[in-house]
Amino acid sequence: MKKSIVGYLKDDENHWVAKLSCGHYQHVRHMPPWVVRPWVITDEGRESMLGHRLDCKKCDLGLPKDVNE
Repeated sequence: MKKSIVGYLKDDENHWVAKLSCGHYQHVRHMPPWVVRPWVITDEGRESMLGHRLDCKKCDLGLPKDVNE
C-alpha cells in the first residue's frame, strides 16, 4: 500500500527513517550497490522527497502504527 513520506528521524544506529502518513516508519538507507538512494544523504534531498509515496508493507500486513518519539 502506497503511503506518503511526512517526515524523517534517525534510528539508534544513525540511519534515516521515513515517517509515513499512515503512522508507520520505514528505513530509507543509501547503501550502494544494493540500495541507491542518494537523496537520503542531504537535507535538501530528504526535503525534496516529502510527499513521495513508498510501499508500506506494515499497512499490507495490518500492523499497528509505530510509536511516536
